[in-house]
Amino acid sequence: MKSTQFEENNQIKPIEIDKPVVKDDQDVLIRVVRTCVCGSDLWTYHDVPKKGLINSGHEALGIVEAVGKDITTVKPGDFVIAPFTHGCGHCRACLAGFDGVCMSHKDNWSDGFQAEYLRFKYGQWALVKVPGKPEDYSEGMLKSLLTLADVMATGYHAARVANVKQGDTVIVLGDGAVGLCAIIAAKMRGANRIISTSRHADREALAREFGATENIATRGDEGIKELLETTNGGADAVLECVGTEQSTQEAMQIGRPGSIIGRVGLPHGSKIDPAQTFYQDKALAGGPASVTTYDKEILLKAVLEGRINPGKVFTKTYTLDEINDAYQDMANRKTIKSYIKID
Repeated sequence: MKSTQFEENNQIKPIEIDKPVVKDDQDVLIRVVRTCVCGSDLWTYHDVPKKGLINSGHEALGIVEAVGKDITTVKPGDFVIAPFTHGCGHCRACLAGFDGVCMSHKDNWSDGFQAEYLRFKYGQWALVKVPGKPEDYSEGMLKSLLTLADVMATGYHAARVANVKQGDTVIVLGDGAVGLCAIIAAKMRGANRIISTSRHADREALAREFGATENIATRGDEGIKELLETTNGGADAVLECVGTEQSTQEAMQIGRPGSIIGRVGLPHGSKIDPAQTFYQDKALAGGPASVTTYDKEILLKAVLEGRINPGKVFTKTYTLDEINDAYQDMANRKTIKSYIKID
């Protein structure tokens, strides 16, 4: 089958490998129909740790092809969303709504989804069934369904852990797919003002379409000053969707006293000054998203009913043979998020 692997810094290519098989009783073999590139994949792309590393892709829509003997929730032929997390649904973390950090197994992650087939571990609860078949849906709807494998759920996680509620003022840091989806989530939860921070016209336009009421593009100390002034001393909630040290430091400064920072950007940088939050009673929360929980309880229904359309973050389509272009275009901001169709 066709898969993809990293060759060197800024190079990924299609390769032929053996098709995966069911190895464990909780495995599900999935034929991938749509996948994509995540912003977190770019960290590996720019700094490949070793030649021949299989792609770090972790978002897919597909058809179940085979299941392990313990799988009773899905069967061959089912159309499923394959999240990047693998919760069990019954441990204390999952029951509390934090399946992104499931306590039942240590390997609560996945990769290799930028391929024709994938072996999904712990599929009993984590997979999300979609009614019907892929051909029943428009391409636009498939795009929105694919966001439920990661970015829409991750954006929602930022809003949930920041306790965004009716009437709140929210600042969103990051104008990638997660940041844009966090705007959708803030609006879903009733925020009154949602301030985006994009410096790119196309992303600002999509942010406003998704629910942003204003945009402040200024960076550095001047940007922090402007955000504090326009919010009369800081936002009720800050959604940090970048993960850099600079973004995290900014997030801790632009919330009002008593605010919560919902942090979902993959962390890069280790310096956090606890005094920044301590002396203003601010809370710093967040981590891997509760993808399956949000999909099953909130997001899948919202997408199917047309109440949200997060698939608009996919602005260009590729094939597996064009995988390097898909990565390069995201890295160069020629597309917000790269969408990959599998024949």
